[in-house]
Amino acid sequence: MPQISLTPAERREKRADAHHLDPVVIVGSDGLTPAVQKEIDNALNSHGLIKVRVSAEDRTARELLFQTLSADLNAAPIQHIGKLLVLWRPPVEKVREAASGEDRMPGPRDVKVLKYGRGGQRPEVKTLRVLGNQRLTPGGQVKRIKVLQKSVKKNQPD
Repeated sequence: MPQISLTPAERREKRADAHHLDPVVIVGSDGLTPAVQKEIDNALNSHGLIKVRVSAEDRTARELLFQTLSADLNAAPIQHIGKLLVLWRPPVEKVREAASGEDRMPGPRDVKVLKYGRGGQRPEVKTLRVLGNQRLTPGGQVKRIKVLQKSVKKNQPD
């Protein structure tokens, strides 16, 4: 597979995005086993941009591992600093199939509501679960969504 090539500006942007990340996979003393390579592949599928910690002491071995991973997994090598390797692969678009042709309704969501009391008291924070067929009023109450009724006159043939 051809290796992904990035411009220096794109690489710098990916390095900045990876700065706050923690290592997702740690390559131990056994080196790059097929199980470790599979985990790195799964992490790249899930996250796209990952850090890998390598326990090898030899810099040339780490560099070789970095190039091997990027070539085998079709990932772009972003950064090798110390024992950390940063890899990136563009996300794979998932194909969602409609379940038996039905239109799916939105699922439940948790909403935080502030209820203000009297005077200088702290507001009370409530977490409410709002289902797909419900709405939240400005007063903080959960109500069912009203189904809009169509006009009888508009549906009549001329």
